[in-house]
Amino acid sequence: MKVLVTGASGFVGSAVVERLAQDGTSVRAAVRRPLPALPPGVDEVNIGNLDATTDWSAAVDGMDAVVHASARVHVMRESAPDPLAEFRRVNVAGTVALARASAAAGVKRLIFISSIKVNGERTLPGRPFTADDAPRPLDPYGVSKLEAERALLEVAAQTGLEVVIIRPVLVYGPGVKGNFLSMMRWLSKGIPLPFGAVRNRRSLVARENLVDLIVVCLRHPGASGQMFLVSDGKDLSTSALMRLTANGLGRPARLLPIPVAMLRGAAMLVGRSRFADRLCGTLQVDINKTLQRLDWSPPFSAEESLARTARHFLAEAAGTIGTTSDPE
Repeated sequence: MKVLVTGASGFVGSAVVERLAQDGTSVRAAVRRPLPALPPGVDEVNIGNLDATTDWSAAVDGMDAVVHASARVHVMRESAPDPLAEFRRVNVAGTVALARASAAAGVKRLIFISSIKVNGERTLPGRPFTADDAPRPLDPYGVSKLEAERALLEVAAQTGLEVVIIRPVLVYGPGVKGNFLSMMRWLSKGIPLPFGAVRNRRSLVARENLVDLIVVCLRHPGASGQMFLVSDGKDLSTSALMRLTANGLGRPARLLPIPVAMLRGAAMLVGRSRFADRLCGTLQVDINKTLQRLDWSPPFSAEESLARTARHFLAEAAGTIGTTSDPE
């Protein structure tokens, strides 16, 4: 099998490229800028910016499958005057252009890395999102991912291209950036954190588990035309997540039992309500469809994945390894 991976310099895409290369799969990496290094045997193709005008012909030529991990990702501090239009330009129009070029080139299957934000932002405790729930995206990023999913299914119906949609929850792993990296920095310094009383539930997915599912979806006959949710299969409270991560860092978790209502009130006063929602709110997913239809289970536990992420953070902080690529 010959596989094109888009977003090959990103957090997920780079791991997909590495895993496929290790498995002996012929891989072509689509990037917007040249990579400093590639696994042996991996070809590289520069596709420039992702939008409706992107020329995918050279990238998809001769490929059997595509893993589409490139996207305009969720932006914490948005600067675009019309965020939804910008997300649509990249995530919808760019994805449709890739799908049509793939179908024209005879590509059999396209794996689309979507987002749990298509389902929504939060769930009630014990009532997780399922693969059959009606989508309820609440921000421009989630809206653009839903529109891309629907456009891909239209292309599939018109051309016969097999489309597989994966909606991950928060992805973490060695080299993770954003709020997860900030959390590890706080914990490594022993800073007291006011989350000891948070008893929410959050579904997370280790990058290695997501990549393993992507590899399964490339070949499994039951994946075609389906949408799958993915997680580690174990939901954690914010306080439990911090304790497990601190343990991996070899540090005590100094978590103060501040009432959640006080946390939310303080966050509102400083304009960080959405940040508080992510730390204190619940978001769970039910992955039973993924497990049963694909006869798959996450190969790595949350505990060992968090420990691996923490070890990488420590090694990187010590300067014994280089930094990883930024998400694309």
